[in-house]
Amino acid sequence: MKKIIIHTDGGCEGNPGPGGWGAVLAYGEKRKEISGGEPATTNNRMELLAAIRALEALTAPCEIDLFTDSVYLRDGVTKWMKAWKARSWMTVQKQPVKNVDLWRALDAAAKPHQINWCWLKGHAGHVDNERCDVLAKSAIGEVRRMHRPDQLKALVAEFIRARDAVVPEPSLGI
Repeated sequence: MKKIIIHTDGGCEGNPGPGGWGAVLAYGEKRKEISGGEPATTNNRMELLAAIRALEALTAPCEIDLFTDSVYLRDGVTKWMKAWKARSWMTVQKQPVKNVDLWRALDAAAKPHQINWCWLKGHAGHVDNERCDVLAKSAIGEVRRMHRPDQLKALVAEFIRARDAVVPEPSLGI
C-alpha cells in the first residue's frame, strides 16, 4: 500500500457563511493540492468536506496519516462515529447527528484505507496546515467573487432555515 500524508483545513467567514476547504496530499516527493468552497455552510462542514475530498482523490487503497486541526473531525471519526452508526446515526440524546450527510460520506471515503487520524494545533506554523488554510481562504474568496453580497445573505438565510428545520424521528418501519 502507498503511504500518503494528507493535511486538511476548512473554514468560514461567518459561521454559517461562505466557506472553503483545502487539502494537501503528499506521496514521497509528489504533492497535490485541492480546494473548494460553498456560499453558505459552517466551518465544521468545511473541515469534514476537506477530508472527504482528499480521500476521494485517491485512486487506490492507501495507508494514510491524515492531519487536521479540527478536534470535531478527529474526535468524530475516532470516538463518536462507531456509536452513531450503531444508533442509526443518532446521538446519545436520541437526536439526529449534525452533518450526517458528510459523516456518512466520510465513512464511505475512509473505508478502503488504513487511516491514522492526527490532530495538530492550527495556525502554529505547520507548513502544510498553513497551506491548507491559504487554499481554504482562497476558495472563500472565489465564492465571494461569484456571488453578490445580497445573494450570499439570502443563501446563508436559507441554509440556516434548512439546518434549523425540525427533523422528524426516524421511522422504525413497523
